[in-house]
Order: sequence, then structure tokens, then C-alpha cells
Amino acid sequence: MFDFFNKNEKPTDVKAIRNELILFIKDQLRRAEGGEGGSIKNIQLFLMPDADERLAYETAVGMEEPAQFKNEIQKIADDYAIEMPANWIMEVCFDVPMPEQAIKAGNMPAALYLSSNVKVASGSSSTAILKVLAGQAEQPLYTVTPQTGKIYIGRDKNVQTGEGFFRENTIAFPSDTGNESNRFISRQHAHIEWDDAAQCYLLYADEGGVPPRNKIKVKTADGGVVKLQATEIGHRLQPGDQILLGDGATLEFNYEGEAQRS
Repeated sequence: MFDFFNKNEKPTDVKAIRNELILFIKDQLRRAEGGEGGSIKNIQLFLMPDADERLAYETAVGMEEPAQFKNEIQKIADDYAIEMPANWIMEVCFDVPMPEQAIKAGNMPAALYLSSNVKVASGSSSTAILKVLAGQAEQPLYTVTPQTGKIYIGRDKNVQTGEGFFRENTIAFPSDTGNESNRFISRQHAHIEWDDAAQCYLLYADEGGVPPRNKIKVKTADGGVVKLQATEIGHRLQPGDQILLGDGATLEFNYEGEAQRS
């Protein structure tokens, strides 16, 4: 737990927490104005509130509508003429280890890390392994590389979108297997793609994988839970992440070297 702030000075209500976080991020982006500021690819906000404060912090950063918080940060970057790349990543991380270089807030259980190049977590390979832990896919194990392109995930192999186009799911959970978990997977549930600038795989919810239609969650290796609520924001996959699709079907993500050691 953080020990670098005065607990008596912490903001306690949702509005005050949000305002303090925005001011904290704004100050750090202001410091990055010019120079290398325009090369920021990834902004990670680390939050470690006490259990009784967590809901207030989740509400403050808009965990139900993460795109709004990212848009607010984008406006701040625009104010300081920091030309963020179109695909920059905004991550809000609860109760996860932070880099040593993270900048700690003085009066809140928060820290910020601005990165211009997110490295592959395993440090050894860009080949990823996706293992089916629950549900019944066409294969029990999938190996993908940056050259694979978008890895579409959904119910059935070849499906037609609402616009009339066809999509081929790379990881398909057939609807005729009788497996109960497969029933709760959307035909266009999610996709994974390699981000060359960030050097990592990103998980995105597709139209069928966001409320109110369905859901997609990630249980991180350290036990945290990330809910994907918007199609525009990707989650950077880390070794050991479990991807929950719908109600039961689960994939486990690893880089090739990590999978061999697990």
C-alpha cells in the first residue's frame, strides 16, 4: 500500500477524486509538453485505493464508460499541443505493480507512467499462445504471431455482420457442439491484434462483446479484473491473462516462452 501521501488530505468523494486525478495527469502532461511529449504511446494510471474507497475511484475514472475518460485526457493533450498518435493506449490499473519510473501523486493512492514504447512483457518472444480453458473451440490451442493479423473471436466460423458483411472468426466456438458456454458468445465478440508501435497484443471488444449485448472481462495474473466496456479502447494483454467471453468460455493468453514455463 502507498505510504507517500497524507491520508488526511486525500479527496474522498467521486467528484473530488476525479478532479484531483485530472489535475495530476494534466500537470504531468504539461511537463511533457514539447520535446518527447509528442511520442507518448501509452498512459498508465495506477490506482491502489483502500477497499472502502475502490468504488469511488472506479466511478471517478469511468470504468463503465472508459472512452469518456480517455477523451478527456486527449483534450488535455490537445491543449498542450502534444500530438498523441491515433492509436495511443490509456490504461487504468487497479492493484497491480507499477514501474519504478511511475510518478506518484502526493495526496492520492495513484501513480502515472507515460511510455513512448511499451515492451513485450515476456521480453523473449512476440509469438503468443491462446489456450482454451472453458468452452469448446475448434482447437484447444492457438499460436499467433504479429503476421497473423487481426485474430477474430466469436461464435461459429463464418458469420454475417449486422451490416451484411461476412467475417471469419480465427478462434471460433461452434454453436452446434452442445457446450453451454458457447451459447453466450456473440458472433462478433472480440478481436486481438498486434500493435507494432507498442510492441504488444491488444484485446478489443467488438460490437457483440459490449453491454448491453454481452460482455468481455479479463482476469489478470495477479487477480485483478478488467471489464471492456467500449470497442475503442484496447487492453494490453500480459502473460497469464484470462479472457472471459460471455458466461463461462475462457481463453488464457501467454507469450510463447511464458507458456512453456507455466
